[in-house]
Amino acid sequence: MVDDFTRECLALVADTSLSGRRVARELDAIMALRGKPLTVVSDNGTELTSTAILAWSQEHGVGWHYIAPGKPQQNAFVESFNGRLRDELLNETLFTSFAQARRVLAAWRDDYNRVRPHSGLGGATPAEYAARLPPQPGPGHAPDPVAITPNIVIPSTQGLQL
Repeated sequence: MVDDFTRECLALVADTSLSGRRVARELDAIMALRGKPLTVVSDNGTELTSTAILAWSQEHGVGWHYIAPGKPQQNAFVESFNGRLRDELLNETLFTSFAQARRVLAAWRDDYNRVRPHSGLGGATPAEYAARLPPQPGPGHAPDPVAITPNIVIPSTQGLQL
């Protein structure tokens, strides 16, 4: 799971399969640490289109946006992230156990969030960028719009990508 705004990797989960209930538990854990996102953007995988995810979204008042089928560019940050994870780690590592996979994924996530500068964040790491942000009241953490004209409402679509 990747935060659209800070580009932080919020979770990497290694398991044999991920059900909608498991994804909902991971989202609950992230919300306990980070607060409630306004919107989650995801592809149309079965774990993300399940009734468990629909119920979670409604129960928590979190918007859910599915990208159009066959349009991964609509989820660009997570697609870029997934490609990097695949090229740098998954294609290069033979995991011998879930425990090892979880340790290696945690180390890679820490490097990605805390060591690696991102050009899109002005050369900061995702963790540095997030630490610079002023606290935002309410759900989500996108900065307020610069200006709002009387007849135009600009909804915040900041959220997580899966």
